Amino acid sequence: MAQWTSAVGATQLARQLAAQRPGPSSAPAARARRQPAYRALADGIRLLVLEGRVPVAARLPAERELAVAHGVSRTTVAAAYEALRSEGFLESRRGAGSWTAVPAGNPLPARGLEPLPPESLGSLIDLGTAALPAPEPWLTRAVGGALEELPPYAHTHGDYPAGVPALRQLLAERYTALGVPTMPEQIMVTTGAMGAMDAICHLFGGRGERIAVESPSYANILQLMREAGARLVPVAMAEGLQGWDVPRWRQALRDAAPRLAYVVADFHNPTGALADEDQRRQLVDAARSAGTVLVVDETMTELILDEDVDMPRRVCAFDPAGSTVITVGSASKAFWAGMRIGWVRAAPDVIRSLVAARAYADMGTPVLEQLAVHWLMRTGGWEEALKLRRTQAKGNRDALVAAVRAELPAWEFHVPAGGLTLWVRTGGLSGSRLAEVGERMGVRVPSGPRFGVDGAFEGYVRLPFTVAGPVAVEAAARLGRAAALLESGAAPHVSPRTFVA
Repeated sequence: MAQWTSAVGATQLARQLAAQRPGPSSAPAARARRQPAYRALADGIRLLVLEGRVPVAARLPAERELAVAHGVSRTTVAAAYEALRSEGFLESRRGAGSWTAVPAGNPLPARGLEPLPPESLGSLIDLGTAALPAPEPWLTRAVGGALEELPPYAHTHGDYPAGVPALRQLLAERYTALGVPTMPEQIMVTTGAMGAMDAICHLFGGRGERIAVESPSYANILQLMREAGARLVPVAMAEGLQGWDVPRWRQALRDAAPRLAYVVADFHNPTGALADEDQRRQLVDAARSAGTVLVVDETMTELILDEDVDMPRRVCAFDPAGSTVITVGSASKAFWAGMRIGWVRAAPDVIRSLVAARAYADMGTPVLEQLAVHWLMRTGGWEEALKLRRTQAKGNRDALVAAVRAELPAWEFHVPAGGLTLWVRTGGLSGSRLAEVGERMGVRVPSGPRFGVDGAFEGYVRLPFTVAGPVAVEAAARLGRAAALLESGAAPHVSPRTFVA
């Protein structure tokens, strides 16, 4: 059986190779000119794999096809493929073709992102988790309001597998107000977005099922899917982080026929990209045509940081029948990570199936926290808390961007208009080694491979908007010292196994 899960066409690969530009990690121009043609081609494909532009386990075009598309001889392509095989970046099987891989010495990160232990907060600047403190006084007010609403519920058994009816009703009304008519029967309240995704993966994505994911994507969700036994099919983002590359999505959905696809359309985690309305419409159409259930993560949707952002319609607005799109929302990013309330919007039959399966998992979500979110949304406290959250996140973003630009001018990134994360290309340095050395310097950052599939994005780190002012300046300074150590060769080499938790 072939080991590839997607395919890259000859014309597409040739276009990507031609678009590659020299960067800090590239060989000097003079040396590059002296490179044999096969070596330049092999290096180009290897870089595309490491940066996630070509997914791992993607079938490459036949030698003759790529030779014609790229304007080189077939001998050059054959030699490049052989070089990639010898380096562990390509695997082949007679009759199945050749597909991309990563060397065995670059293992898949074992887990996602764990919060920094509280006892370490005084010694480390934590840029590992994209979460902010609660927007007070709204947390205290919400809990007080929930306590006032609690007595009637206390006289019941307290088990609401689909969620407290009042909160389901309010969430349905909020979607309806956004132009997406929704009934309470289309809502299930969950224990955070992770609880929602866990339920969806177990219902639709059993062991061995394929799930198409953006490349890069949210690390904790990728790990959840791996532990559920799914086979991940990565699909690269559009050039310049401009949302989705819809032709690639159509090809991946057609070729791999995944049962599920997982996307973050609004202020994507980790890149911050915002998919436009046409991309949303086309992706829903592609998923419907392929028979794939499209799961849309909206946890970052309300974190709009720039005033001139024209937000597209929700993805579920392009699926009026509700047969293709399942939406996941949460209070954790928009309000507070300690408020473990999430929700699913889907067709009523899907909600019924999720609720039925829940009886064998977590039974339900804590009533008091549901009532707190209900109080916020009912009283207008949610919008007031969001104003505080957006102001704080915007200030943090601007401070972090300025500090990184001043301290590390060779690092490249796009400043997102919303969300909580900055996706940074590290000037040719290993993101994994930066994470390890950075922790010694007193700053904790997650490396790029955590957000990829099978070792991609080694040249990246993710920086969330969790610190401001002098702390942001100090974080960038510590990263600068770590980068200087790596560039000088003074930092000892560390195997990736050491620093991916």
